Amino acid sequence: MNELVIMKVARDALVVVTMVSAPALGLGLVVGLAVSIFQAVTSIQEMTLAIIPKILAVFIALLIFGPWCMRLLTEFTYQLLANLPDYLK
Repeated sequence: MNELVIMKVARDALVVVTMVSAPALGLGLVVGLAVSIFQAVTSIQEMTLAIIPKILAVFIALLIFGPWCMRLLTEFTYQLLANLPDYLK
């Protein structure tokens, strides 16, 4: 296994991790920004108001995008295991 193959596998792994985490992080970011703006406008500084909506948003994102993320991870793992004999040469 040479350096180019290692770099390709590492790059593919990073792309998959980024794609899997993007929906949950993006939705959490949007909800967190909305809650922060709401808190700034109303001068409410309650910590549970900041955390609970973000947790719910990430949970909903995982419910909605979970099958897609699982399919993406399964395809990557299948590709990695299918090419394992080529990597060991």
